[in-house]
Amino acid sequence: MQKSVIIDCDPGIDDAISLAMAVASPELRILGVTTTYGNVGIEHTTDNALRVIDWLGSQVPVYEGARRALVADRVNAAQYHGATGLESPALGRPKRVAETTGAIPFLIDALLHLPQEVTLVALGPLTNIALAMRLEPRILPRIAQIVLMGGSTDYGNDSPAAEFNMLSDPHAAQIVFSSEVPVVMFGLNVTHQIIATPEEMAKIRALGNEAATVVGDMLAFFQAVYVERYGFAGAALHDPCTIAYLLQPDIFTLRTMHVDVETNAGLSFGRTVHDIWGLTGKPKNTLVATKADAGRFFDLLRSCLARLR
Repeated sequence: MQKSVIIDCDPGIDDAISLAMAVASPELRILGVTTTYGNVGIEHTTDNALRVIDWLGSQVPVYEGARRALVADRVNAAQYHGATGLESPALGRPKRVAETTGAIPFLIDALLHLPQEVTLVALGPLTNIALAMRLEPRILPRIAQIVLMGGSTDYGNDSPAAEFNMLSDPHAAQIVFSSEVPVVMFGLNVTHQIIATPEEMAKIRALGNEAATVVGDMLAFFQAVYVERYGFAGAALHDPCTIAYLLQPDIFTLRTMHVDVETNAGLSFGRTVHDIWGLTGKPKNTLVATKADAGRFFDLLRSCLARLR
């Protein structure tokens, strides 16, 4: 059975790899790609989504979404992804433009009128999804689940406490976590277990097709930042964990708990707060990934790339 998905993203290198995995997987029916500000501004993320989708030879429509957070100040991750978010000349220029319908009207219409429930895959700030929920609450029972990359059970990467996607719009994230829609969360605590070491990058390049070469070049750019800033052995593949979960969920170990997002200004602004021991008595609202089998993840990534040109 195909899973119907909408991918909400802010490409970004790891977003691009996620899109490649999804397009290569017949198990997923991609209804649309919605873009949001995040890694870089919306003018770049939309352009990058179109570039990636065109390069993949897909006809999936792209819808442009939010330009800024609900309340929080603008942050970006150009230091990780480059000034345009995707410094990959091999992708070329997009052959088409985004749909005239915006991301939020598209989300609402698709969720209200499609005959099947839809999984939302959220790879950036959660502004689009939160706005759609607030504007049309009838969509909530139509969402099968939200599989997202964001947060952490331990420490942050854009502040000492907060992960980038959550810090970009904590208020939107809290709306999503408190919506009673099932949430599956891939935070830094697990995505930092998926490291594209030089050995893994060599295996990807050894596939020999264009997709492997382009992804290998993207990872080489990404790797340099992670080695310099964090001392990692390679780049952490954050966003692709969501697609890997939809394809092979047993790659990950997960635990159900209550998660909130800190929306008050201060040192912990944007932090995901995990009630691991049930101390608050609040209902468990999130399935949180805690461990990953990196070897199986990279086997899956290579099998996806091998299906592309």
